[in-house]
Amino acid sequence: MIDPDVKTQLAGYRQSIDNIDAALVHMLAERFRCTKEVGKLKAKFDLPPADPAREEYQIERLRLLAKDANLDPDFAEKFLNFVIKEVIRHHEQIAADFKA
Repeated sequence: MIDPDVKTQLAGYRQSIDNIDAALVHMLAERFRCTKEVGKLKAKFDLPPADPAREEYQIERLRLLAKDANLDPDFAEKFLNFVIKEVIRHHEQIAADFKA
């Protein structure tokens, strides 16, 4: 049998996790809204969808932020690489739509 105090603690942590998940979704939505506008500018001015220098800067910065927050920098980099791949895919689609 689980102690009622433990159940209360678990419920509190789980509520915080749920709130954080909701905030993450909203932050990612805003990030992709901004990157969509970047993609439109890139398409309009015939710029490449990928920007390796910018991506490298973002990864280095995120690794430092992760380390400062006691989060595994490798995990943070993997997550950002996933986001970057999605952004590039969206930029490629925007460019294709712009040319059509």
